Amino acid sequence: MTTAQFGQLNEDLLQEVQEHRNAEYPVHPIFLNRWSSRAFDDKEVSPETLNTILEAARWAPSSSNLQPWRFVVATTEAEKEHFQAFIKPNNRLWTDHAPVLLLLLSHKLRQDGEPNGAHAFDTGAAWASIAFQAHLLGLATRAVGGYERDKAREVLSIPDEYELHAVIALGYRGSRDTLPESLRDRELPNGRRPLNESIFK
Repeated sequence: MTTAQFGQLNEDLLQEVQEHRNAEYPVHPIFLNRWSSRAFDDKEVSPETLNTILEAARWAPSSSNLQPWRFVVATTEAEKEHFQAFIKPNNRLWTDHAPVLLLLLSHKLRQDGEPNGAHAFDTGAAWASIAFQAHLLGLATRAVGGYERDKAREVLSIPDEYELHAVIALGYRGSRDTLPESLRDRELPNGRRPLNESIFK
């Protein structure tokens, strides 16, 4: 994709965000402009950019500063083949094109061996940090729940004390025309339910 094409793609995406997303109260534009796409360009993500994104996750809020999150990172074709062994076929239609795949894990135990009840909660904060930092750098992310967890644990030799969460596809956003036809109409920013439906007093 040329620089001009990439610029036009970003302009089109911003217009689509404005058409599909409206905040009920003033929020920073990053919260509206970040959305999870499936279309990825084949542009390589540099190690520096990837490390910057993971550095943002390193500073996510953490109960007792335990930092339970862990990332299994795949950037080469050989590494991504391991992921292809456990990602479900309907998701591989687009994850195979992402230049980076991350498996998000959390360590379930505290330092004394007792359960850490906040491990998943804190790791969710790390995932949000990844998504927003990637967006700030002009990249896109999408969390994938459609994979075989037992197979992933086996293929990647993940110990039992770690819980597996999502596979994160990461890269520069591509044109929806690169997607299978069945997915193109879904490659749009989605909305949210009204705020008052999420608040209870």
